[in-house]
Amino acid sequence: MSTAIPRSTDRDDSPDPASHAATIYDQEGEWVDEESGDDDMDFEDSIANGESEELEYFEATEDDGDGEFQGLNSVEFRAFALDADDGLSGVEIEISVDTGNVSTETAEDSGEVGVGAASAATTRAPVQVSRNQILQLLGHAGLRRIFASHGGATFGLANLDEDDDDEDDGMEGGYGSMVGRRRRKRKALKVEFPKVPSEVGRELMDSGNFGSNEYYQDILRRKKQKLARRILSRELGLDAVQDRRGKKLLSQDLIPSSNADTIIHYNTRCYSGQFSDDGNFFFSCAQDFKVRMYDTSNPYAWKYYKTVVYPFGQWTITDATLSPDNKYLAYSSIRSTVCLAATDPNESGEPWLLDFADMGGTRSHRAHRGYSQFGIWSIRFSGDGREIVAGTGDHSVYVYDIESRRSILRIPGHTEDVNAVCFGDQSSPHILYSGSDDTLIKVWDRRSMADSREAGVFMGHTEGLTYVDSKGDGRYVLSNGKDQTMKLWDLRKMMSTSEASKLTPSRYTTSFDYRFMNYSDTDYTPHPHDKSLVTFRGHKVLKTLIRCHFSPPGSTNSRYVYTGSADGSVYIYNLDATLAGKVDVNRATHHSRRREPDSYAVTYDMDDRRQGQWKTCVRDASWHPNAPVIAATSWNGWGESTGTCTIHSWNDGAEDDEAEPVMGRRVDQRLQENENLYGDASPSGRNIGSRLRSRGVAAAVVTADDDEEDGDGW
Repeated sequence: MSTAIPRSTDRDDSPDPASHAATIYDQEGEWVDEESGDDDMDFEDSIANGESEELEYFEATEDDGDGEFQGLNSVEFRAFALDADDGLSGVEIEISVDTGNVSTETAEDSGEVGVGAASAATTRAPVQVSRNQILQLLGHAGLRRIFASHGGATFGLANLDEDDDDEDDGMEGGYGSMVGRRRRKRKALKVEFPKVPSEVGRELMDSGNFGSNEYYQDILRRKKQKLARRILSRELGLDAVQDRRGKKLLSQDLIPSSNADTIIHYNTRCYSGQFSDDGNFFFSCAQDFKVRMYDTSNPYAWKYYKTVVYPFGQWTITDATLSPDNKYLAYSSIRSTVCLAATDPNESGEPWLLDFADMGGTRSHRAHRGYSQFGIWSIRFSGDGREIVAGTGDHSVYVYDIESRRSILRIPGHTEDVNAVCFGDQSSPHILYSGSDDTLIKVWDRRSMADSREAGVFMGHTEGLTYVDSKGDGRYVLSNGKDQTMKLWDLRKMMSTSEASKLTPSRYTTSFDYRFMNYSDTDYTPHPHDKSLVTFRGHKVLKTLIRCHFSPPGSTNSRYVYTGSADGSVYIYNLDATLAGKVDVNRATHHSRRREPDSYAVTYDMDDRRQGQWKTCVRDASWHPNAPVIAATSWNGWGESTGTCTIHSWNDGAEDDEAEPVMGRRVDQRLQENENLYGDASPSGRNIGSRLRSRGVAAAVVTADDDEEDGDGW
């Protein structure tokens, strides 16, 4: 199959970091450059770690006439599209402002002799700005604070209204803009977070639908039995009732640890990875448009299986889904075409191309070999394997019939991109869920869609949705949102269509741009019409569309919900919103490969002090259905420029394992040991990150039999 060159991404293609770096616009909206870097999603470490997004621009203190210097310590907006090699290093801007008649004696008496110490009747106070602060100072909000500190009324800036920042300051945050979108400010109110532990969640834990509780005798004794004791009681048959409960408790208490059994390194970022329903199969999707498949019938000894390629993808593979019988894998990119490939390792043919824009003789949009006006963010097989549902960038949900090879249904039911879709019941294709950037989860019943209206709405998130997962029982739904919350919903408590039509969801959002901004606790405001059962907080939904899931019934007794996080961990919650466990992927993988100047996809940090540091963002995680094993797929490496799939198993708190293979084993995509993954992995120079070459991510069409397909120049 011939290889097509991926076209650059449109401004409105993606809520993900998918595209806005590909096209850059200047202040007048003119096209400037198409090669300004392929990574515009990197946060600074201080922000990613939850520190304040306020930066102190001035270290020296000055006397401004009032005895106190007011520094520029509030970042109004950030510019993330500045190329690291633009040649601005070392440049300083000096602004001299008359501060009035300030005597030298006054400055000396106050002990505040700084850069602009008064030395005459009229002093000049230089303000030095580094290259990373230039664009902040170009906004009138930044200059206003400088001038206000030095008698700003003289320049006619004192009357600028602070509220104007919300509407007029900065550029609009499209996917090709130079700066992130400005966030609407909320009034300073007392933040009221949902109660933890949640009373509703505790009732669910006691209901039997989400795992089993401790035996009442152990609760009274305030004693939690360890695994060895439970096994001994089971074998001795000490108590029949306790034995039945103990069998379930045995599995649900085995939460995997942070120590990684195996670290699979990829040369590009990993976007998703999931086990099959029977646990015999695992696939991972990377930014090089390849899906790697592994045999996981023994979850502790994986075997490389096969690689399939998306031949003309854009930016990355956005999602993949297995057919119920594990015979076919469907995977998507930011195109209207989905690839369908056989999982049989003996099948080396090219994938089938499913054009979702084909509505049976008519096209909903212009589409030719995947070049269309909408991309696909999420896909799922139906329970019978006959249909694939997709959430797209044209604010719609598509249902594709595999047998007839065309889309049989298009639901233009949202006002923003549809980032996540799923079926409500594994055995029925009738109930669909869709989550969108318009903050809503909509429920669709295909049996009653004559008017193309939803059956109901889940309203409660105040920012866009990144993922939606169904428990598979036709009742419970889980969602992740950019408001830094994960929510549990009950289908029986959804909002009716008529009730939802009376509300305006945009009234309750702050236009928070999760790709660039940090989300502060003060930004959180409960939704007045929240219909969710439980709200989970603590993880970070930043940079990318981070996913969440219900834990499987086999290995956990459906006890938990879990999610990836931008701080490099997998968060595991009880149903009452308390934290049950945490898998620290960043700690497990820290410096686990050498820094390579010729990285396939490279870092981009605005902060020189943190450029190219080791960072981790766990985008997806999957719990094995039959074993206490979690596989976490992440953006992971120097500047998050590469990816990993880490395998974590329960080991009773042990730091190491005497069995083979040894813990922490580092392998490449084909699970082969490689010496380049070991040795000195520490930084070897302060400015190495700034010298990294920026490359486009190009796909190569190869066959599964090509021995060099995953070599990538190791």
